[in-house]
Amino acid sequence: MLSQNQRTTILELHAQGVSKREIARVLNISRLSVRKVLRANSAEVPKLLRPEKAEPYRQQILELLDSCKGNLVRVREELAASGVHLSYSTLTAFCRRHGIGQQPIVPSGNYHFQPGEEIQHDTSPHELELSGKRRKVQTASAVLCYSRMLFFQMYPTFQRFDCKVFLTEALRYFGAVPTRVVIDNTHVVVLRGTGREMVPVPEMAAFAERFGFQFMAHELGDANRSARVERPFWFVERNFLAGRRFANWQDLNQQARQWCDRVNATYKKHIRAVPRELFAVERQHLKPLPVWIPEVYRLQERIVDVEGYVALNSNRYSVPFTWIGRRVEVRETK
Repeated sequence: MLSQNQRTTILELHAQGVSKREIARVLNISRLSVRKVLRANSAEVPKLLRPEKAEPYRQQILELLDSCKGNLVRVREELAASGVHLSYSTLTAFCRRHGIGQQPIVPSGNYHFQPGEEIQHDTSPHELELSGKRRKVQTASAVLCYSRMLFFQMYPTFQRFDCKVFLTEALRYFGAVPTRVVIDNTHVVVLRGTGREMVPVPEMAAFAERFGFQFMAHELGDANRSARVERPFWFVERNFLAGRRFANWQDLNQQARQWCDRVNATYKKHIRAVPRELFAVERQHLKPLPVWIPEVYRLQERIVDVEGYVALNSNRYSVPFTWIGRRVEVRETK
Protein backbone atom coordinates (compact mmCIF):
# COMPACT_ATOMS: atom_id res chain seq x y z
CA MET A 1 0.00 0.00 0.00
CA LEU A 2 1.50 3.32 -1.08
CA SER A 3 1.58 6.12 1.45
CA GLN A 4 -0.04 9.49 0.91
CA ASN A 5 3.43 11.04 0.54
CA GLN A 6 4.36 8.58 -2.24
CA ARG A 7 1.08 9.19 -4.06
CA THR A 8 1.59 12.96 -3.88
CA THR A 9 5.11 12.57 -5.31
CA ILE A 10 3.81 10.44 -8.22
CA LEU A 11 1.21 13.08 -9.14
CA GLU A 12 3.76 15.91 -8.88
CA LEU A 13 6.37 14.12 -11.03
CA HIS A 14 3.73 13.23 -13.63
CA ALA A 15 2.63 16.89 -13.77
CA GLN A 16 6.28 17.82 -14.45
CA GLY A 17 6.35 15.49 -17.48
CA VAL A 18 8.33 12.64 -15.93
CA SER A 19 7.51 9.28 -17.55
CA LYS A 20 5.79 6.45 -15.68
CA ARG A 21 8.88 4.25 -16.08
CA GLU A 22 11.14 6.92 -14.55
CA ILE A 23 8.70 7.58 -11.68
CA ALA A 24 8.63 3.85 -10.89
CA ARG A 25 12.44 3.69 -10.96
CA VAL A 26 12.95 6.76 -8.74
CA LEU A 27 10.41 5.62 -6.13
CA ASN A 28 11.37 1.93 -6.42
CA ILE A 29 7.80 0.82 -7.07
CA SER A 30 6.06 -1.02 -9.91
CA ARG A 31 4.72 0.78 -13.00
CA LEU A 32 1.34 -0.81 -12.27
CA SER A 33 1.23 1.06 -8.95
CA VAL A 34 2.11 4.29 -10.73
CA ARG A 35 -0.68 3.75 -13.29
CA LYS A 36 -3.25 3.06 -10.53
CA VAL A 37 -2.39 6.32 -8.74
CA LEU A 38 -2.58 8.30 -11.98
CA ARG A 39 -5.95 6.74 -12.87
CA ALA A 40 -7.31 7.63 -9.42
CA ASN A 41 -5.78 11.14 -9.72
CA SER A 42 -5.82 11.45 -5.93
CA ALA A 43 -3.19 11.35 -3.19
CA GLU A 44 -5.68 9.97 -0.67
CA VAL A 45 -4.90 6.44 0.50
CA PRO A 46 -7.91 4.20 -0.28
CA LYS A 47 -9.54 2.61 2.73
CA LEU A 48 -9.41 -1.14 3.08
CA LEU A 49 -12.95 -2.43 3.30
CA ARG A 50 -12.76 -5.79 5.03
CA PRO A 51 -15.89 -7.69 6.04
CA GLU A 52 -16.31 -7.69 9.81
CA LYS A 53 -16.67 -11.13 11.34
CA ALA A 54 -19.12 -9.88 13.95
CA GLU A 55 -21.40 -7.94 11.56
CA PRO A 56 -23.76 -10.87 10.77
CA TYR A 57 -24.41 -11.25 14.49
CA ARG A 58 -25.02 -7.56 15.29
CA GLN A 59 -28.64 -8.03 16.43
CA GLN A 60 -27.72 -11.03 18.59
CA ILE A 61 -24.90 -9.03 20.19
CA LEU A 62 -27.24 -6.13 20.94
CA GLU A 63 -29.77 -8.45 22.60
CA LEU A 64 -27.10 -10.27 24.63
CA LEU A 65 -25.50 -6.99 25.69
CA ASP A 66 -28.79 -6.00 27.28
CA SER A 67 -29.43 -9.35 29.00
CA CYS A 68 -25.78 -9.60 30.17
CA LYS A 69 -25.88 -6.05 31.59
CA GLY A 70 -23.12 -4.77 29.31
CA ASN A 71 -20.59 -7.49 30.21
CA LEU A 72 -18.82 -8.38 26.94
CA VAL A 73 -17.12 -11.41 28.50
CA ARG A 74 -20.55 -12.91 29.13
CA VAL A 75 -21.75 -11.85 25.67
CA ARG A 76 -18.87 -13.77 24.09
CA GLU A 77 -19.61 -16.84 26.22
CA GLU A 78 -23.28 -16.80 25.20
CA LEU A 79 -22.33 -16.37 21.54
CA ALA A 80 -19.98 -19.36 21.79
CA ALA A 81 -22.75 -21.41 23.40
CA SER A 82 -24.95 -20.69 20.37
CA GLY A 83 -22.20 -21.71 17.94
CA VAL A 84 -20.79 -18.25 17.12
CA HIS A 85 -17.05 -18.21 17.79
CA LEU A 86 -15.46 -14.75 17.98
CA SER A 87 -12.29 -13.78 19.80
CA TYR A 88 -12.74 -11.32 22.64
CA SER A 89 -10.60 -8.70 20.86
CA THR A 90 -12.72 -9.04 17.69
CA LEU A 91 -15.93 -8.59 19.67
CA THR A 92 -14.70 -5.58 21.66
CA ALA A 93 -13.20 -3.91 18.55
CA PHE A 94 -16.50 -4.35 16.68
CA CYS A 95 -18.48 -2.85 19.58
CA ARG A 96 -16.02 0.01 19.92
CA ARG A 97 -16.09 0.91 16.20
CA HIS A 98 -19.88 0.92 16.09
CA GLY A 99 -20.45 2.54 19.48
CA ILE A 100 -22.24 -0.52 20.86
CA GLY A 101 -22.39 -0.40 24.65
CA GLN A 102 -19.95 2.52 24.68
CA GLN A 103 -20.43 5.78 26.51
CA PRO A 104 -19.86 8.70 24.12
CA ILE A 105 -16.58 10.47 24.84
CA VAL A 106 -17.11 14.13 25.63
CA PRO A 107 -14.11 16.48 25.56
CA SER A 108 -13.48 17.84 29.05
CA GLY A 109 -12.25 21.18 27.73
CA ASN A 110 -10.03 23.85 29.21
CA TYR A 111 -11.11 26.53 31.64
CA HIS A 112 -9.83 30.06 31.99
CA PHE A 113 -10.61 32.23 34.99
CA GLN A 114 -10.74 35.95 35.54
CA PRO A 115 -9.16 37.50 38.65
CA GLY A 116 -11.40 37.12 41.70
CA GLU A 117 -13.81 34.82 39.91
CA GLU A 118 -13.41 31.47 41.64
CA ILE A 119 -11.96 29.35 44.42
CA GLN A 120 -11.97 25.58 43.94
CA HIS A 121 -12.32 23.48 47.10
CA ASP A 122 -11.96 19.73 47.59
CA THR A 123 -10.71 17.10 50.05
CA SER A 124 -8.46 14.06 49.77
CA PRO A 125 -7.40 11.34 52.24
CA HIS A 126 -3.75 11.07 53.26
CA GLU A 127 -1.66 9.12 55.78
CA LEU A 128 0.91 10.74 58.06
CA GLU A 129 2.70 10.35 61.38
CA LEU A 130 0.96 12.28 64.15
CA SER A 131 2.00 12.07 67.82
CA GLY A 132 4.21 9.08 66.98
CA LYS A 133 1.44 7.07 65.26
CA ARG A 134 0.45 6.52 61.63
CA ARG A 135 -3.08 7.70 60.97
CA LYS A 136 -5.41 8.71 58.18
CA VAL A 137 -6.42 12.34 57.82
CA GLN A 138 -8.61 14.39 55.50
CA THR A 139 -6.76 17.11 53.60
CA ALA A 140 -8.95 20.10 52.73
CA SER A 141 -7.58 22.38 50.03
CA ALA A 142 -8.62 25.68 48.43
CA VAL A 143 -7.04 27.27 45.35
CA LEU A 144 -7.66 30.70 43.85
CA CYS A 145 -8.05 29.81 40.18
CA TYR A 146 -6.44 32.88 38.63
CA SER A 147 -3.35 33.29 40.80
CA ARG A 148 -3.07 29.61 41.92
CA MET A 149 -2.68 30.67 45.53
CA LEU A 150 -2.95 27.49 47.62
CA PHE A 151 -4.16 26.92 51.17
CA PHE A 152 -4.75 23.58 52.89
CA GLN A 153 -5.35 22.17 56.35
CA MET A 154 -5.82 18.66 57.72
CA TYR A 155 -8.58 17.21 59.88
CA PRO A 156 -9.43 13.85 61.51
CA THR A 157 -12.81 13.91 59.74
CA PHE A 158 -14.44 16.34 57.34
CA GLN A 159 -18.05 17.12 58.14
CA ARG A 160 -20.13 20.24 57.67
CA PHE A 161 -18.64 21.85 60.79
CA ASP A 162 -15.09 21.15 59.55
CA CYS A 163 -15.96 22.52 56.10
CA LYS A 164 -17.12 25.83 57.58
CA VAL A 165 -14.03 25.99 59.81
CA PHE A 166 -11.74 25.34 56.84
CA LEU A 167 -13.36 27.79 54.42
CA THR A 168 -13.32 30.48 57.11
CA GLU A 169 -9.58 29.85 57.60
CA ALA A 170 -8.98 29.83 53.83
CA LEU A 171 -10.76 33.13 53.23
CA ARG A 172 -8.88 34.68 56.14
CA TYR A 173 -5.61 33.38 54.67
CA PHE A 174 -6.40 34.95 51.29
CA GLY A 175 -7.77 38.04 53.03
CA ALA A 176 -10.65 38.36 50.56
CA VAL A 177 -13.65 36.58 49.02
CA PRO A 178 -14.25 35.34 45.42
CA THR A 179 -17.51 35.37 43.49
CA ARG A 180 -18.01 31.62 43.86
CA VAL A 181 -16.58 28.52 45.52
CA VAL A 182 -16.66 25.43 43.30
CA ILE A 183 -16.99 22.03 44.94
CA ASP A 184 -17.48 18.46 43.83
CA ASN A 185 -20.94 17.07 44.51
CA THR A 186 -20.21 16.39 48.17
CA HIS A 187 -23.04 15.75 50.64
CA VAL A 188 -21.23 18.09 53.04
CA VAL A 189 -22.58 21.02 51.01
CA VAL A 190 -25.19 19.53 48.68
CA LEU A 191 -28.82 19.12 49.71
CA ARG A 192 -29.98 17.77 46.35
CA GLY A 193 -29.09 17.80 42.67
CA THR A 194 -25.74 17.82 40.91
CA GLY A 195 -23.83 20.28 38.74
CA ARG A 196 -25.89 23.30 37.73
CA GLU A 197 -28.94 21.80 39.46
CA MET A 198 -27.18 21.56 42.82
CA VAL A 199 -29.00 23.08 45.81
CA PRO A 200 -26.86 23.60 48.94
CA VAL A 201 -28.16 22.74 52.40
CA PRO A 202 -29.62 25.86 54.09
CA GLU A 203 -26.84 25.90 56.71
CA MET A 204 -24.13 26.10 54.03
CA ALA A 205 -26.12 28.56 51.90
CA ALA A 206 -26.37 30.87 54.93
CA PHE A 207 -22.63 30.45 55.54
CA ALA A 208 -21.86 31.45 51.92
CA GLU A 209 -24.24 34.42 52.11
CA ARG A 210 -22.47 35.70 55.22
CA PHE A 211 -19.21 35.95 53.24
CA GLY A 212 -20.81 37.04 49.97
CA PHE A 213 -20.01 34.10 47.66
CA GLN A 214 -22.05 31.30 46.10
CA PHE A 215 -21.42 27.56 46.10
CA MET A 216 -21.35 25.89 42.69
CA ALA A 217 -20.90 22.17 41.95
CA HIS A 218 -19.14 21.01 38.79
CA GLU A 219 -20.87 18.60 36.41
CA LEU A 220 -20.41 14.89 37.05
CA GLY A 221 -17.55 13.46 35.00
CA ASP A 222 -16.04 16.84 34.10
CA ALA A 223 -12.51 16.02 35.26
CA ASN A 224 -10.90 19.31 34.25
CA ARG A 225 -13.48 21.52 35.98
CA SER A 226 -11.79 21.06 39.35
CA ALA A 227 -8.25 20.52 38.06
CA ARG A 228 -6.86 23.58 39.86
CA VAL A 229 -7.54 22.03 43.27
CA GLU A 230 -6.99 18.36 42.33
CA ARG A 231 -3.39 18.68 41.15
CA PRO A 232 -1.90 20.09 44.39
CA PHE A 233 -2.95 17.00 46.40
CA TRP A 234 -0.19 14.99 44.73
CA PHE A 235 2.28 17.78 45.53
CA VAL A 236 1.16 17.84 49.17
CA GLU A 237 1.70 14.08 49.48
CA ARG A 238 5.06 14.00 47.70
CA ASN A 239 6.52 17.17 49.17
CA PHE A 240 4.83 18.37 52.36
CA LEU A 241 4.25 14.94 53.92
CA ALA A 242 7.52 13.37 52.75
CA GLY A 243 9.68 12.67 55.83
CA ARG A 244 7.73 14.99 58.14
CA ARG A 245 6.39 14.11 61.59
CA PHE A 246 3.94 16.16 63.60
CA ALA A 247 3.55 16.53 67.34
CA ASN A 248 -0.19 17.31 67.29
CA TRP A 249 -2.94 18.83 65.14
CA GLN A 250 -1.86 22.37 65.90
CA ASP A 251 1.73 21.60 64.86
CA LEU A 252 0.50 19.86 61.69
CA ASN A 253 -1.67 22.72 60.49
CA GLN A 254 0.86 25.38 61.48
CA GLN A 255 3.49 23.62 59.35
CA ALA A 256 0.93 23.34 56.53
CA ARG A 257 0.33 27.08 56.64
CA GLN A 258 4.08 27.82 56.59
CA TRP A 259 4.54 25.42 53.67
CA CYS A 260 1.76 27.22 51.75
CA ASP A 261 3.54 30.53 52.37
CA ARG A 262 6.73 29.15 50.78
CA VAL A 263 4.98 27.45 47.86
CA ASN A 264 2.92 30.54 47.04
CA ALA A 265 6.11 32.61 46.89
CA THR A 266 7.85 30.16 44.51
CA TYR A 267 8.03 30.46 40.71
CA LYS A 268 5.80 27.90 38.94
CA LYS A 269 6.85 26.61 35.52
CA HIS A 270 3.34 25.63 34.40
CA ILE A 271 2.00 29.17 34.88
CA ARG A 272 5.35 30.95 34.32
CA ALA A 273 4.74 33.16 37.32
CA VAL A 274 4.81 33.38 41.11
CA PRO A 275 1.33 32.88 42.66
CA ARG A 276 1.94 35.60 45.24
CA GLU A 277 2.71 38.11 42.47
CA LEU A 278 -0.40 37.14 40.48
CA PHE A 279 -2.39 37.45 43.68
CA ALA A 280 -1.35 41.10 43.93
CA VAL A 281 -3.32 41.62 40.71
CA GLU A 282 -6.19 39.32 41.67
CA ARG A 283 -6.76 40.87 45.07
CA GLN A 284 -8.05 44.07 43.47
CA HIS A 285 -10.95 42.03 42.02
CA LEU A 286 -11.83 40.09 45.18
CA LYS A 287 -14.50 41.17 47.66
CA PRO A 288 -13.39 42.32 51.11
CA LEU A 289 -13.96 40.08 54.12
CA PRO A 290 -16.96 40.89 56.33
CA VAL A 291 -16.23 43.41 59.09
CA TRP A 292 -17.19 40.76 61.65
CA ILE A 293 -16.66 37.02 61.16
CA PRO A 294 -18.52 34.97 63.79
CA GLU A 295 -16.76 31.97 65.27
CA VAL A 296 -17.81 28.66 63.74
CA TYR A 297 -19.27 26.30 66.32
CA ARG A 298 -21.30 23.11 66.63
CA LEU A 299 -23.82 22.50 69.43
CA GLN A 300 -23.66 19.15 71.21
CA GLU A 301 -25.96 17.80 73.92
CA ARG A 302 -24.29 16.09 76.88
CA ILE A 303 -25.30 14.85 80.34
CA VAL A 304 -23.00 15.93 83.18
CA ASP A 305 -21.53 12.80 84.79
CA VAL A 306 -21.36 12.04 88.52
CA GLU A 307 -17.90 13.62 88.77
CA GLY A 308 -19.06 16.92 87.28
CA TYR A 309 -17.59 16.49 83.79
CA VAL A 310 -18.90 16.42 80.23
CA ALA A 311 -17.12 14.37 77.54
CA LEU A 312 -16.45 15.65 74.02
CA ASN A 313 -14.11 14.17 71.40
CA SER A 314 -12.26 11.99 73.94
CA ASN A 315 -11.74 14.99 76.26
CA ARG A 316 -13.47 15.77 79.58
CA TYR A 317 -14.41 19.26 80.70
CA SER A 318 -15.42 20.27 84.22
CA VAL A 319 -18.66 22.13 84.91
CA PRO A 320 -20.27 23.37 88.17
CA PHE A 321 -21.08 20.36 90.40
CA THR A 322 -24.65 21.62 90.75
CA TRP A 323 -25.14 20.58 87.12
CA ILE A 324 -24.47 16.87 87.83
CA GLY A 325 -27.08 14.73 86.08
CA ARG A 326 -28.40 17.62 84.00
CA ARG A 327 -28.54 17.73 80.20
CA VAL A 328 -26.48 20.64 78.90
CA GLU A 329 -25.57 22.15 75.52
CA VAL A 330 -21.86 22.17 74.74
CA ARG A 331 -20.53 24.56 72.10
CA GLU A 332 -17.73 22.91 70.11
CA THR A 333 -15.34 25.30 68.34
CA LYS A 334 -12.16 24.81 66.34
